[in-house]
Amino acid sequence: MNFKPLITLLAIVNPLAIVPFFIHYTQGFSKTQRRRTIAIASFSAFVVIATSALVGLQILEFFNISLASFQVGGGLLLLSSAMNMLNAQPAEAKSPTSELEDGAEKAAMGASIAVVPLTIPLLTGPATMSTVVIYAEKAKTFFQLGTLVGYGVVVGLATALCFSLAQPIARVLGKTGINVMTRLMGLILAALAVEVMADGLGKLFPVLRG
Repeated sequence: MNFKPLITLLAIVNPLAIVPFFIHYTQGFSKTQRRRTIAIASFSAFVVIATSALVGLQILEFFNISLASFQVGGGLLLLSSAMNMLNAQPAEAKSPTSELEDGAEKAAMGASIAVVPLTIPLLTGPATMSTVVIYAEKAKTFFQLGTLVGYGVVVGLATALCFSLAQPIARVLGKTGINVMTRLMGLILAALAVEVMADGLGKLFPVLRG
């Protein structure tokens, strides 16, 4: 288990790109509410990744879906996310305007926005889950699977750090800086998506490996 899964997950989740959403959603929050939101969102992101790593393959077996087919489908999802990021949008978002309206409405009603929409779908969604399941299949030992779950901890901590420093990050990078970082991550993710799809297609059509 190398660092490729961690790089891929950080590129997809990309908490830097969600900082503007976090600031918007928590405008009227007290410090205590903001800290609670950060803690819940970070922990929820870890739970999504850990659950996908531990039971994702069993779910595929239950539905009798081959990993090769899942890799191709997951690769397409990654590529779609990469295209969103190349347009300076969050990887997992529906449409930025829709997400902002949903989150602002929940915040105005006093509801917790930490899980939805911050964690799902903005931070983690289908592309994140697909990626974790694909790498979970490559984990041959308990230690490697534990490492993948550990990467979920790293992603959660990165999320907590970015949200905790949301205001300084927004001041230093500005919207342009965040957009540049998002596009760079999108380019990396696009390359990884092609690699995942190529591996899946090679398993489905062995002649392509020839």
